[in-house]
Amino acid sequence: VRMLKTHQFPEDSGPLAHPVRPDSYIEINNFYTATVYEKGAELCRMIETIVGRDGFRKGMDFYFERHDGDAATVEDFIACIVEATGTDLDQFMRWYSQAGTPEVVASLSYNAGEKTAELNVSQITPPTPGHTNKLPLHIPLKIGLLGRNGNDLPLRLDSGEEIGDGLIHLREAEQTFRFGGIPSPPVLSLLRGFSAPVKLTANLNERDLEFLMAHDSDLFNRWQAGQNYALRILTAAAAALREGEEPANAPAFAGALAVTLRDEGLEPAYRAEVLRLPSETDIAREIGSDVDPDAIHHAREWLRAEISLTLRGELISLYDTNTLPGAYSPEAGDAGKRALRNTALALLSASGIQDDTERVAEHYRLAANMTDKIAALSVLTHLEGEMREQAFADFFEDWKDDHLVIDKWYALQAMSSLQDAPERVEALTRHPLFSLKTPNKVRAVIGAFANMNPTGFHRDDGAGFRLVANAVLEIDGFNPQVSARILGAFKSWRMLEPVRRAKAKSELKRIESHGKLSRDLFEIVTKTLG
Repeated sequence: VRMLKTHQFPEDSGPLAHPVRPDSYIEINNFYTATVYEKGAELCRMIETIVGRDGFRKGMDFYFERHDGDAATVEDFIACIVEATGTDLDQFMRWYSQAGTPEVVASLSYNAGEKTAELNVSQITPPTPGHTNKLPLHIPLKIGLLGRNGNDLPLRLDSGEEIGDGLIHLREAEQTFRFGGIPSPPVLSLLRGFSAPVKLTANLNERDLEFLMAHDSDLFNRWQAGQNYALRILTAAAAALREGEEPANAPAFAGALAVTLRDEGLEPAYRAEVLRLPSETDIAREIGSDVDPDAIHHAREWLRAEISLTLRGELISLYDTNTLPGAYSPEAGDAGKRALRNTALALLSASGIQDDTERVAEHYRLAANMTDKIAALSVLTHLEGEMREQAFADFFEDWKDDHLVIDKWYALQAMSSLQDAPERVEALTRHPLFSLKTPNKVRAVIGAFANMNPTGFHRDDGAGFRLVANAVLEIDGFNPQVSARILGAFKSWRMLEPVRRAKAKSELKRIESHGKLSRDLFEIVTKTLG
């Protein structure tokens, strides 16, 4: 879900938007996209949700029996599912031909006299390049209503129909579902299990989100409630910082996180996920327009520091108690403990306390496996000083003969949020082991910088844009597929505030006007400019 929202949602809302099954193309190499692959996979998962696991398995058996070895089409696949289950999927087929991420808005109201809860749900898919009139989609929505004790309430429509699996179907532009036998105002849990790749807005306040973080039986929605709560705080903080104001404190959010951290019934790997704040890309997507990457970065660092200082004792305890003695094991339980320990380490590093910074360096020195080494370097790359430089120098000496590991070394440095990141990345391109003609090296340095370093790539003087544009033009002469893929980092340039937007456009125009471009790059740059 993180990857879908980070890569596919922006693709679906930008100039490169296209359906899962596109109508046309200039260069087939440009079809290796998050929409075709990631969103396409989500469509298959939605079909399983709609027809049920047994029905989906029966349909898949039909499909392989009839089409194994054939040049089969989407229609062949859908026909097998329909025959196996008798489900009407005609409207669902619109998912394959309509570009854009549907936006679902939900509101829940309660009638105390009738003891009913009314859920109103609407959908709209915004216009995308070449496609303006979007029809309603068939969207499967898994829901729950939580009572005051945090337990799921039975779902029964006022028509008497029981919704035992919590699945409702949104097929119209707007629908209303009325549930009876609800003793008190419930809290809505919608889009459980991420049952559809949509953007959801619901009338939930901060207390509702805290409640869901503590009680939702659907672990995805429990995590999503925390993400939504954090996004509210972070977008407000970014706006305040941009105006030169101090963000409001967020003790309630830290307290809600603490409830999850103390819950020993939850797997360590899950608690590690809950501790991870939304990325800077997530925050930018939430803001939507006039985006200032520096304000977003400072807002996220501010909240990390707030959490670190508020929960410092608990985070230190998590770090200490999840230490794994003995030999390394890839077993899931140990992997989860490593994830929780390393996530706690990263948060502690935001406190600004010297002991917490030194803990990261010690973590690197004592690490007995690559996971822990990389976790420490992932923190150190954002810290200026001798501690950082020494760790990266030591890592290089240890692994300089293993090119796959050195690719990690490159990428971690390219992702650094230090102010001179573009200059550091340019220096990496002159490193003896780096070559623009080695795709993995290009992805590790230029790709990581462009896609995973929002402050560096979007530095307000345009140096990041210029660095990537120069690399794209040079690479295009001998590897058009890689140059076109890297240029995709510019896909959200129209969302930026005016100064950065103008600098990004200038680099795109420079690429467009540059002599002979490959078909791969020409298609991406012209579509990106629109």
